[in-house]
Amino acid sequence: MNTRRRVRTGALALALALLAAACTAGGSGGGVRGTPGAAGLRDPYFPKLGNGGYDVTRYALTLSYDPATGRLDGRAEITAKATQDLSAFNLDLAGLTVRGATVGGAPAAVNRAGNELTVRPRDDIEEGAEFRTVVTYGGVPETITDSDGAEEGWLKTADGALALGEPTGSMAWFPGNHHPSDKAAYDITVTVPAGLKALSNGVLTAERRTADGRTTSVWHAAEPMASYLATLAIGRYDTATTTALGKVPVLTAADPVVAARTAALRARIPELLEWQQENFGPYPFAAAGAIVDRDDDVGYALETQTRPIFPAGSFDTTTLVHELAHQWYGDSVSPATWKDMWLNEGFATYAEWLYREDFEDLPAQKSFEKAFADDAPWAFPPAEPPAAEDLFGAPVYQRGAMVLHKIRQTLGDDAFYEILAGWPAKYRHGTAGTEDFTEYVESVADRDLSELWDVWLYGDGRPEHP
Repeated sequence: MNTRRRVRTGALALALALLAAACTAGGSGGGVRGTPGAAGLRDPYFPKLGNGGYDVTRYALTLSYDPATGRLDGRAEITAKATQDLSAFNLDLAGLTVRGATVGGAPAAVNRAGNELTVRPRDDIEEGAEFRTVVTYGGVPETITDSDGAEEGWLKTADGALALGEPTGSMAWFPGNHHPSDKAAYDITVTVPAGLKALSNGVLTAERRTADGRTTSVWHAAEPMASYLATLAIGRYDTATTTALGKVPVLTAADPVVAARTAALRARIPELLEWQQENFGPYPFAAAGAIVDRDDDVGYALETQTRPIFPAGSFDTTTLVHELAHQWYGDSVSPATWKDMWLNEGFATYAEWLYREDFEDLPAQKSFEKAFADDAPWAFPPAEPPAAEDLFGAPVYQRGAMVLHKIRQTLGDDAFYEILAGWPAKYRHGTAGTEDFTEYVESVADRDLSELWDVWLYGDGRPEHP
């Protein structure tokens, strides 16, 4: 380090002291010299979403909510593995006040800039090391209005709240790495006023317990989950339980106002999962179900993992088939970036077409022809939405399904159904993008399908012939 051959005794002592201080600042890992993790993953539509330098393996959220004041208090324990030598790292968090943070049990410095929470641990973290961060926070969570006008994040309801996260809303109720490419297991403990229920993803691991006028529920989602698929539903729900596929517990919940009129369709979930498993391969999770709320509480259905959420007005067979299909396509296999959204919605829409083909005597070809004749799906290529507000546009859904139907026409039913089950099997509990999909299909087809991709996936405008 020092190029001089001779150093005076005092200078040498000073140099050694500075070196020792630098090593201490560099961490207990023998002089690790870390750099800050990236404050964003450069997603095509949300470049600041997510963070670099680490991979989360588990979130343990301990939450307390008071509907009377709207206040949420939380403790987020985040277990992660460093993917570089880290001197600092970021978490996504919208609103809410951070009271403190620790890393490895030691106090860590934190500062905020917009939705970025920067955590600077006392010691640098060595690449490959597992570390645990604890953030305590609280406040009134935000409702986020998307560029397309939809509301997500934390939604106050008539008797509680709903937490919905697609595409960015999960940062409104807990700090984390909020990009679908970083999936993790979840343990969510929720305390609410007695008389209310708190429902989340996965399996209820213990009986609800009530003390001092408050009821606590503990939920466990073992399979990796993208943060936008995490949910929390608080209210006076009527619940029902059954079993699907011989072993999967099914829990459904409905607001009492809509419980009676949605009960029959909720009871069909085991039957629908049986049919989907025959087509899409083994069901990927340890739990299933649905949550149905009033129309004025939520304006859209969402495929929250293991327990999709629905407004009562759109809780019909088609929508239920769509959201349950997402458990394979979008939840188990999540998009590598938000640009790959068509892989979620194209498959889920095609599941609707298959249901009509199998149960309503309407061939998928007829659904394809109807979509082809509509102008809306041709506004842009499904794999290249122009902007974030286009992620939920007709081309992503309808033309995405048309891409799948063209694969079926081109390769035949045997190869197509091999792809339907093989794709979610290959990337089970992982993430994948459009290039991964086209390469996989070509490996099954054993030939180049560039013309199909160029016209149907990336082409501008409607082809001359369907």
